Amino acid sequence: MRNLNEHNITDAVVDRFKDTPNPRLKEIMNALVRHLHAFARETSLTEAEWMEGIKFLTATGQKCDDVRQEFILLSDTLGLSQLVVAQNHSRPVEATEQTVFGPFHIENPPAKKDGDDIALGAPGEPCLCVTQVVDQAGKPVPNAVVDVWQADAAGFYDVQDPTWNRDKMRLRAVFTADAKGELKFWTIKPAAYPIPTDGPVGAMLTATKRHAMRPGHIHFAVNKPGYDPLITHVFIDNDEYLDSDAVFGVRSSCIGNYVRHEAGVAPDGKNMSAPYHTLNYKFVLAPEIAQHAKAA
Repeated sequence: MRNLNEHNITDAVVDRFKDTPNPRLKEIMNALVRHLHAFARETSLTEAEWMEGIKFLTATGQKCDDVRQEFILLSDTLGLSQLVVAQNHSRPVEATEQTVFGPFHIENPPAKKDGDDIALGAPGEPCLCVTQVVDQAGKPVPNAVVDVWQADAAGFYDVQDPTWNRDKMRLRAVFTADAKGELKFWTIKPAAYPIPTDGPVGAMLTATKRHAMRPGHIHFAVNKPGYDPLITHVFIDNDEYLDSDAVFGVRSSCIGNYVRHEAGVAPDGKNMSAPYHTLNYKFVLAPEIAQHAKAA
């Protein structure tokens, strides 16, 4: 087709995808083209503005590496990550809600045993996390795999250290719950922190006068065959950024009660010479089959 103009080019581009063998891919590409073209028309996008957009996306890709995913950060700060999460994990009210994955998860973290300390000297106030994994009826889910990761009290994940390597992992681990679905571990009380602002996403936040802060939290990923995989946070209650999380991830049901205690004997019998905190939290899994039925 020749002599295309601003009024008929969209249909011409969509037509080029008519022979796409995969129907879902065809649906996505058609919608992508129509929405992109509609965006350009709605905003009367100029050539200079589109070139700036290309430069921004290029810089976003260049900022990605083995331990940092700037595109995930961009998706998070635009609310797209949480939108997709919510669409794909609509659960009964009894089940723990899904939140965003975040850009700092590492595959194959060190395996730890019940009661271990994952802080490994990271700055912050000690915190004993006591958790249980159950189903919607409150029945324990035995031997669930629980992946944990968080930032330190200064607001940094271990991978943000320029000298980081896998031998320097801390504040991250994977556990296996016991036959009662229970596990406990020592860490530090999380603190509010800014998402990385030294890349294109940070420039976007500055240009739009948005803050980069996230309320303090610990990430949890809980998996057990037969259940919908859970990725969530447990946030600090009363954190000042709960209602303005930079990545839109806060759910009221995911706010935990981090209780401060004076020095003494902790619930696990450990003698604490300084104040510490405890967090008790129950993760409620939804059956995987229910999610498949909903999608169908």
